Amino acid sequence: MADAAALDALYQEVILDHNRRPRNFHPMAEPSCSADGKNPNCGDQLTIWVLVENDQVADVSFQGVGCAISKASASLMTEAVKGKSRAEAVALFETMHRVLTGVETDPAVIKGLGPLRALSGVGKFPMRVKCASLAWHAFRSALDGAGTVSTETGAGPHST
Repeated sequence: MADAAALDALYQEVILDHNRRPRNFHPMAEPSCSADGKNPNCGDQLTIWVLVENDQVADVSFQGVGCAISKASASLMTEAVKGKSRAEAVALFETMHRVLTGVETDPAVIKGLGPLRALSGVGKFPMRVKCASLAWHAFRSALDGAGTVSTETGAGPHST
């Protein structure tokens, strides 16, 4: 079993890499749906674009500004949901919401998240949960056609 400090260092490097070189960081010309996300507490703002074809997430991209956790989470999310069916993507959203908020701590579930497990420690830092979950909520809002989401309570259908 890997040393906890070594795992933390690896997870930190994954987050820093996705912040420095975010994947799928560009607007999409013809998305099926999109949503904006805002976290006034940290200043994070992003737009998520999704292309759904035959009930499958064919492409997803984002653009915006924010802290390292917010940008890395958005980048990791875009890689994780591509190619998934809408139902699989929603199920992954639900799992990540539980992980990010510290509700889901089962090591088997977290290990099964692959690269997304780099975000699993966020639940220990309540002020960072909103940063890490913003892109996920915007993605879900885009799929639902619900528009803008905010991390402030009551400001959107998936607010944290």
